[in-house]
Amino acid sequence: MILMDVIEQEKKTLSYTQPCQIVSLLPSHKTVKQEGIEPGDFLDLINSSTVTWIDYATTDVEHDLETKAAQVGFSNALVSSLKGSYCSAYEDLGSELGIKLPAVKVKQFNVTMNPLIILIRENLILTVHNVEVLRLRIFSKYAETFFKKISFEAPITDRLSIVLSRIIDENNNANFDHLRQIEEQGDELSKELMDTDIPPKRLGPHIYEMKHALIAYLNALWATLDVLNNIRYGDAELLTDDPKILQHYTILVTDVNQQISLAEHLSDVLASGLEVLQSIYNNQLQALNNRMALVTAYLTILGTAALVPNTIATIMGNSAFQMRPNDIGWYIVLLAGSTLVATYASYRWAKKRGLLPKII
Repeated sequence: MILMDVIEQEKKTLSYTQPCQIVSLLPSHKTVKQEGIEPGDFLDLINSSTVTWIDYATTDVEHDLETKAAQVGFSNALVSSLKGSYCSAYEDLGSELGIKLPAVKVKQFNVTMNPLIILIRENLILTVHNVEVLRLRIFSKYAETFFKKISFEAPITDRLSIVLSRIIDENNNANFDHLRQIEEQGDELSKELMDTDIPPKRLGPHIYEMKHALIAYLNALWATLDVLNNIRYGDAELLTDDPKILQHYTILVTDVNQQISLAEHLSDVLASGLEVLQSIYNNQLQALNNRMALVTAYLTILGTAALVPNTIATIMGNSAFQMRPNDIGWYIVLLAGSTLVATYASYRWAKKRGLLPKII
């Protein structure tokens, strides 16, 4: 089952009466998983573990981040550097490290980027995010199994780096799955483009909305890529120098680049859709112009044709010709005949000169 289907099911079961979850790996080779209200509730467990991950969900990340981070020993300087409107950040203060990543959420063409804050110090990783970001809550259900696979002989920097890579991977995979939703919306849009009965003025806003959604999604991917490159080349003291573990981050970078390529390809397809829509507009305008030109041409023919019998009637109506009632027969034949001849001659002349446009 794909991740988004899992998330929809988990929405029905996840409860935030306990907003804080913790998974720890103890020196006894055992893992502990607990729930609580505040990160500060687990200080004893943090101090006695070899590596600990705390996940805290809140309704207001900007407001709660500083107080919750301070409870487990993070400085205000680190937290302040991660605040702001931009969707990504990387701050290395030596003894502590702060990372901000975008957690993408897509609903139709509406793309929102919730902040995912990751704070690291000593043997602790703290993640703070909005309650709508469920991806880490789902992962926490299986985190004990993951923690058991971490080697006890590995230095603390290796352990922190392994857990961090898995957290970022979970966030990335959830972000990547939202591209599928955009593609599904694009497929629906393609069906509408094939339907000639749908007015272009309705298609235009849909294409723009999808294009805007792709731009927002690409911004999130580029922001994630910047952070991953900082992790790989930033040489943080809290992270590993082991090439094998750093290879995990290389794989994450490769995955993000692939998603960027897919999103850019979809953007190119949308650009083609805009060209098609513009062609539809141009064709409709050309068809309308041709119809107007055709009407004008026929009115000109009729006007020219009517001019001949009108001239004859004016001349024959002169008193010099002294028309009598018994002349009405040949007079009507003359007017009708001149009208037909003038109409036919005007039509042939207009057609020969190419003045009658073809209807598209």
